[in-house]
Amino acid sequence: MNDLLLEKLNWRYATKQFDPEKKISEEDWSTLEEALILTPSSYGLQPWKFFVITNQELKDSLVPASYKQTQVADCSHLLVFAVKSSLETSDVDKLIDATVAARNAPPESLDFYKNMIIGDVISGPRSRDVVGWAKLQSYIALGNFMTCAALLEVDACPMEGFVPEMYDEALGLKERGYTTAVLCTAGYRKVDDKHGVAPKVRYPRDELVEHIK
Repeated sequence: MNDLLLEKLNWRYATKQFDPEKKISEEDWSTLEEALILTPSSYGLQPWKFFVITNQELKDSLVPASYKQTQVADCSHLLVFAVKSSLETSDVDKLIDATVAARNAPPESLDFYKNMIIGDVISGPRSRDVVGWAKLQSYIALGNFMTCAALLEVDACPMEGFVPEMYDEALGLKERGYTTAVLCTAGYRKVDDKHGVAPKVRYPRDELVEHIK
């Protein structure tokens, strides 16, 4: 299993050219969506929503908002990671209610946890930049998605090169209380994409990993 994981991570790369004729199967995409849902988040708040775009006309229209990067149009699925523009006590209540239901826990047993979240995210240090905090959380989901995609041999390319306001407008996110954080295109590489066979450029382990014993 260890070798398989490293093999898939070496196989993956930030795909520059997708084959627009190749589409991700419903089974594989459903698995990837479930992986997104299983992504951990701070306090378990899940301050995000994942927009999956397969409509070709919409994908084409978003190329200008993506600095003309054609992966947006040619990929099988365009995944938009959006985060909440604000967080309220009601968001914490929602989490507490879901926890009570999932774990059959007495609501009062979660009072300390609830007050801790409110004191940090709603009225404390995190409240000064909720969107920035939520965007950091979305990158956990992005990393999880890309690793899981690699294990299924689905190509992906994370993208920060886009105009968030244009995406927000195209998807009507502002009215729904969300803003675009990051993108990931997914599909299958073109066989002649030269980037697919280029050696990875990574610094040696002894430069990047330090053991403190």
